Amino acid sequence: MQMLNAYPRTLNVDAGVLATTIDALNDCAQACTADVDDDLSERNVTELIKCIRLCLDCADVCTATVRVTSRQTEFDPNVATSLLQACATICRSCGDECERHAQMHEHCRVCAEACRRCEKACRELVGAIK
Repeated sequence: MQMLNAYPRTLNVDAGVLATTIDALNDCAQACTADVDDDLSERNVTELIKCIRLCLDCADVCTATVRVTSRQTEFDPNVATSLLQACATICRSCGDECERHAQMHEHCRVCAEACRRCEKACRELVGAIK
């Protein structure tokens, strides 16, 4: 939020919504990255292959989305909206898959929650883009 408050021009979106989304994107990317490592440490790793793949994809999409949405100079709402929608989609898919394993693996439960928060934040930011 400090960086957004220090921005020398007028933001194109509500600073609070943008800050919440940036935090959710970073949290989700980190949770997905950590979940992949935890999944690879499980004895039944072959049952977690889809989860691993979706977590890797989700972390990559979240990272790209946070980088683009953090740049406000010459902001292109079409690009940001497309990325945020894609991010919400992968967060939903990844969250669904992690939830399938949540009762057996705490790390999957934590990751699913981060995905849900990120999906919600991305959708809210799409609605706030001017």
